Amino acid sequence: MIFRKGTIADVTPLAKLYDDLIDHLQNTTNYPGWVKGIYPTQEDAAAGISDGTLYVAEENGQLAGTIILNHKPESPYHRIKWNIDAADEQIFIVHTFAAHPNFLKAGVGTKLLSFAEKQAVQEGLRAIRLDVFEKNFPAIHLYEKCGFQYVSTVDMGLGCYGLDLFKLYEKVLSRP
Repeated sequence: MIFRKGTIADVTPLAKLYDDLIDHLQNTTNYPGWVKGIYPTQEDAAAGISDGTLYVAEENGQLAGTIILNHKPESPYHRIKWNIDAADEQIFIVHTFAAHPNFLKAGVGTKLLSFAEKQAVQEGLRAIRLDVFEKNFPAIHLYEKCGFQYVSTVDMGLGCYGLDLFKLYEKVLSRP
């Protein structure tokens, strides 16, 4: 699997990845509560690429997954006590973490999180943080399996979409 920064040429394929994944979730269980045309969208992909924070995972020339790694926590992140005290610039926040349905159960999520950790260590960051809808059991299991520790549960202001509470996770990175 190849990991690289997303490019403008990836915007349309990423929008298709998001739509294909949401279609799959609608036909099974929509654990993250994503809604086509609301989140994630082509605009989210374009913004991540423009910011230089969106990465893609490719397998045999196909987009297998994507992740945005930036230093922009949602406002509820600032209201809780994390395991490590660090400025926003010292942490990665995971956003729009997705695997194409053709690659589900192929370890793409684990590989993307491992990639994120390597990027964070390479950049000298102190931790990786993320939020996950409290009923997104597959993602919660993945994060815990990958060494992320539960920190708190917060309201992210998405109750109008049926997404009342989110769990916050953190992985503190050891320095060599």
